[in-house]
Amino acid sequence: RWIKFEEKVEDGGERWSAPHVPALPLHSLFQLRTCLQKGTMLLDLDATSFKEIIDKALSGQPEEAELQPALREHLAALLLLQPQHQPTKSLLQLLAELGLSPCQGRKHSCPTTHPPAAPRLGQHPHLLVHGFCFFLSFFAGKAKGRSEPRAQLSKTPLNEQLRNRFKKKVPPGAEAAHVAVGEAEFLEQPFTAFIRLRRGVSLGSLAEVSLPSRFLFILLGPPKAKAYHEIGRAMATLLTDEVFQRAARQAEHREDLITGLEAFLNEVIVLPPGKWDPGTRIPPPSCLPSPRRRTTVDPLDQQPHGNGDTTAAGDRASPGHPCSGEELERTGRLFGGLLRDIRRKAPWYGSDFSDALHPQCLSAVLYIYLATVTNAITFGGMLGDATANMQGVLESFLGTAFAGFIFCLFSGQPLTILSSTGPVLVFERLLFSFSQDHSLDYLEFRLWIGLWVAFFGVVLVATEASHLVRYFTRFTEEGFCALISLIFIYDSLKKMLSLADAFPINWQYRLDNVTTYSCTCNLRRLFNPILTCLSTLHIPPPPSIECPPATLAGLSRTQCLDQGGHLLGTSCQYVPDVTLISFLLFGGTFLSCAALKRFRRSRYFPVGVRKLVSDFAVILAILASCTIDAVLGLETPKLLVPSELKPTNPARGWIIFPFGANPWWVCLVSAVPAVLVTILIFMDQQITAVILNRREYKLQKGAGFHLDLLCVSLLMVITSVTGLPWYVSATVISLAHMESLRKESATSAPGEHPEFLGIREQRLTGLAVFILMGVSIFMAPMLKHIPMSVLYGVFLHMGVAALNSIQLMDRVQLLLMPAKHQPDLPYLRHVPLRRVHLFTVIQLLCLALLWVLKSTMAAIIFPVMV
Repeated sequence: RWIKFEEKVEDGGERWSAPHVPALPLHSLFQLRTCLQKGTMLLDLDATSFKEIIDKALSGQPEEAELQPALREHLAALLLLQPQHQPTKSLLQLLAELGLSPCQGRKHSCPTTHPPAAPRLGQHPHLLVHGFCFFLSFFAGKAKGRSEPRAQLSKTPLNEQLRNRFKKKVPPGAEAAHVAVGEAEFLEQPFTAFIRLRRGVSLGSLAEVSLPSRFLFILLGPPKAKAYHEIGRAMATLLTDEVFQRAARQAEHREDLITGLEAFLNEVIVLPPGKWDPGTRIPPPSCLPSPRRRTTVDPLDQQPHGNGDTTAAGDRASPGHPCSGEELERTGRLFGGLLRDIRRKAPWYGSDFSDALHPQCLSAVLYIYLATVTNAITFGGMLGDATANMQGVLESFLGTAFAGFIFCLFSGQPLTILSSTGPVLVFERLLFSFSQDHSLDYLEFRLWIGLWVAFFGVVLVATEASHLVRYFTRFTEEGFCALISLIFIYDSLKKMLSLADAFPINWQYRLDNVTTYSCTCNLRRLFNPILTCLSTLHIPPPPSIECPPATLAGLSRTQCLDQGGHLLGTSCQYVPDVTLISFLLFGGTFLSCAALKRFRRSRYFPVGVRKLVSDFAVILAILASCTIDAVLGLETPKLLVPSELKPTNPARGWIIFPFGANPWWVCLVSAVPAVLVTILIFMDQQITAVILNRREYKLQKGAGFHLDLLCVSLLMVITSVTGLPWYVSATVISLAHMESLRKESATSAPGEHPEFLGIREQRLTGLAVFILMGVSIFMAPMLKHIPMSVLYGVFLHMGVAALNSIQLMDRVQLLLMPAKHQPDLPYLRHVPLRRVHLFTVIQLLCLALLWVLKSTMAAIIFPVMV
């Protein structure tokens, strides 16, 4: 059988082989051409049953090849026998049959060594051309003299056909084609017929699964080695070829079909005998050239392209941005681009909510929520350190929830996730230091800067400045994405290494000296010189001392410190190896996320299970790591979420007033740093938007560059007035959001990889993430059980996944790879290798320069350097 690739029944007769590319003898194609030239050909035949088709085919023979009436009846009776289908059995069915005898389930006795009396069948799969798809059945066998009693072909589908699980592999709208070949000793010359029905017709129990049929090919003749079988395989391979299908559908005469066969022969590549094993089954390739490219591109220049390769080809064709459509065209009117964004996105607004009704979106919500929580805590802690808690973890939580919710509700690209970023953090640190040095109120100064930034942002929207995005090249996008990804990787590793300071490893601990280790509590403020409470001494305390009830069993570390004592002994600083188990949880979470994400393409379990595990990969990895941590019971550092709605610094309120604390001229001087922040926000926001709206993601609802920038600008006003952090698009988290919403074809032929259909574009996942962020304060008792090392592992996974999604990493690997081992990448066919290496080295040097800038006080200008 064929859908896209050939499958054979193995010698044991119990299972189908793995799908493989059919290898045909060249002579069989020439013989097939002769059959089509001399045999019966019926195009656009009107028939409603297989019997009617056979009768018309037998009566439509050329005069020189016309059969005698007796032979015709014998041949018709043979073709109308019920084929023996090879069932696709589940694992449970196979296990249930282990205890059955070899003859169990048969109507008659065990088969003898004689060949079957009627044609036996194998079958083959599907193909897409102009919305049609073929499931191709293949019947081959021998017929000697009189056949044994066999059931006649049913006019209606059998129960086995309707219940056949293999139908799940056949795409909707598929049609069946049938090839019947075999030997019949009562025939003196071959009988050949090629039939194309005017419309698809269900032919009862003929096919393995119940599908409408369009094409049939019949070849029966006297015994002649394996010739008929190979001709049948050649016809089946032709019918699963997209280009020949088009020719077969449009053919009006025999010559048109022969022309289609000649076009197929022009593309045939011959493998010389003796240089390969004909018994080797060629596995299906990961990607195939489209039929359009096969008909328009010279065969010597044909090459497969995946999603990333399509972008590369687009870059060669046009120097502009891949999404250089109407989104980035100037209208020449004030706010013209914004109005066009609104008109473009408004018709999709309802579907932005209905399209989210899918289990995959639940997985995306939980995944991005945990990533956003971790990011908010990380940046909130660093903001608190940089601004004396004028902005802290609570402000980071509330700001992220509010700004993210409003952005997802009204933005042009709701898949974008807002977050604090490194350059903004550097600016906040510099601004706070400047305010302290010049005795200025930090939050009031920051308020005026935010108002100026919002004003400049609205001006940029009004003048359609976002059209400059079309000049962002792959070089710029990859440099920015690589830098942000490396920051995620670096920060996750840095946070993990810092655990060694908070939970030091006891390098001096020796198991042989365990008898010398002790730790006691010294209460010096109550007794002079020393009084200790030891578990081995049961001395009642004097009346002047109020010892806790646990005194008789010894004071705990917390009780001792609460009573003003301190610890004495050689083992007081010993802690279980929290650092080691934290690193194990960190690495285990990262590896589990990566492995479970790839589980979709595994060979194990049904496709539905694989998709479910892959969609919930990050959640399963987090649950597994949290379970291990809970079972071990070690005091690993956990996620700390604020539990009270009050400012981190009691000296500030929730509303920042523009006048009163600073001189009047501060509102004017603030415009100068606001220009730098505007450039920072514009570059950070728009580069991320460019990356998210690439053509390879196959987004259908369009971008909204002007609308997104307007939302970010207006949010600057609100976050400045309330003293909350400033927010802009987070590249890595947004890419992770899109990757978690990838859509793939629900059905795929055996041997065919699922087709990437695009991204599940909607607003509900982002809204749900930020709603959960807002209520996280009330979920503190539950969230406190999640180890921080697990969340850092998720951070590392997001950084590595984003880094692997750019072409730069492929080219870096080429630097370390000998030429003979390099993959057959499309750009290597068009660009000399030395120029590829030069481009990569320049990109790496620029990336190193950006990293140095990021690590210094000059980080505020890094978007300009990008």
